[in-house]
Amino acid sequence: MTTPALNPALAALGFSPGDRVVIFHADDLGMCEATVSGCADLFRAGTLSSASVMTPCAWAPAAADLARDLPGADLGVHLTLTSEWPTYRWAPLSTRDPQSGLIDPQGFMHASVEAAQAHAEPAAARAELEAQVSRALDWGIEVSHVDAHMGAAAHPKFLQACLDAALPRGIVPMLPRLDEAGWRSHGLGEPEAAQMAAVTRTLEARGVPLVDHLVMLPLHVGGDHLPLIEDLLLSLPAGLTHFILHPARDTPELRAICGDWAGRVANHAAFLSPDFPAMLARSGVKTTTYRALQGALRGQA
Repeated sequence: MTTPALNPALAALGFSPGDRVVIFHADDLGMCEATVSGCADLFRAGTLSSASVMTPCAWAPAAADLARDLPGADLGVHLTLTSEWPTYRWAPLSTRDPQSGLIDPQGFMHASVEAAQAHAEPAAARAELEAQVSRALDWGIEVSHVDAHMGAAAHPKFLQACLDAALPRGIVPMLPRLDEAGWRSHGLGEPEAAQMAAVTRTLEARGVPLVDHLVMLPLHVGGDHLPLIEDLLLSLPAGLTHFILHPARDTPELRAICGDWAGRVANHAAFLSPDFPAMLARSGVKTTTYRALQGALRGQA
């Protein structure tokens, strides 16, 4: 996977070309109560940079309450086209029409990325993504960015809808600044990879900030994740990294919902560890937020 060398977004924020800059980003905020209380712990501890809200989910209103309790918190919308858990499901905000392709036979969003991408009608997906961002804004969340739950909306079929839900509002779309080879390494075929590379080049030329690298803490194992975080940070190349975690408190609800609950609990515990600040200092990485990138985006308007 290759990446263009110099990220102008970092220069706009005053970083040097050789700096390793990280946005610590919590996915799935509002999916269930444990994600809301878990992210609240990390924001208050000062170890979490950013998070994004799943507005179709039952605990999204509590995430909006958290936003009011933590003014200035860097929050985005986790654009959602899938509902992956067997017994804890959610449906689209915009429609219950099976012809939309957004819902499965039970009336919920599709359980897999493949099904969502295969069946969702582009116009229906556009209306749904627009509704999700609008709901967050209507609830008073100061949305800084959008990103894609399970990567489902990060596909050429839905890319323009994602951009249109974000950019006219001055919201940063989370996209990696990859060339064609980089997009192919993410599983896209030749025409789609060329399309995505062309779009990202155009966006960056317009001053839209993009990330260089994506990293995710594992969900398939529990235990002590602090050494995993340190290893990941020490291995990061120069540039801007979107560093994904899925923090949640250990609750009966979480254990009932998620087969990967132990990984989520381990993510949460590592970022609450009293050893986290020293580990971060040793790594030499610097941190930023999508709120800062949003300021750079609006400075280009």
